Amino acid sequence: MTATATRFLYLTRHGDALADGSGLTESGLRQAALLGRRLADVPLSAVHHGPLPRAAQTAATIGQHLDGVPLHACEIAGDYLPHVPERAELPADSADHLLRFLAPWPEHERLRGPALAAGALERFTGPVEGTEERHELVVTHNFLIGWLVSRLMVAPKWRWLALNHCNAALTVIRYTPGRPDTVLLYNDMRHLPADLRWTGFPAELHM
Repeated sequence: MTATATRFLYLTRHGDALADGSGLTESGLRQAALLGRRLADVPLSAVHHGPLPRAAQTAATIGQHLDGVPLHACEIAGDYLPHVPERAELPADSADHLLRFLAPWPEHERLRGPALAAGALERFTGPVEGTEERHELVVTHNFLIGWLVSRLMVAPKWRWLALNHCNAALTVIRYTPGRPDTVLLYNDMRHLPADLRWTGFPAELHM
């Protein structure tokens, strides 16, 4: 039998982004730097990030605070719809709201997402082969974080739609052989000062 060890998966949403999608705002750069400082003592083996500029720049800024940890761009860490539900899957009282939210995405985006989501589950989740625990960071987008957390909780597939994540907040999941998978932290912002917290959320949800 192949030996397996614990994986610690660190997830963050990119920093606050410019409206034109070309990268991060000054606030976003500060958020990424502060997260990098928080993670400086974590024995990360790799930083994976989506290919879009906001994720790539966040990863690069975090990487400046890590000692020689390689950065890897990959499409499975990108921005996509991991699962597009049918109306029958959704709660009757919120189905209209959720379907309106999904309506702007074109058909090709709806078709490409599930395969990428399956790839993310295969690559980033579960215990790792070998005898040494592994720590990995994925710099990604709101949708993938919601997908990975909802899958761990064995929730209905549509539930990723109801999980939101702030810019540069931190979620940590532990996958240990022979034990239930565990969310150790979710949307944690303790490394951010008050003026940099809650970006990425509507103003009425800031707490």
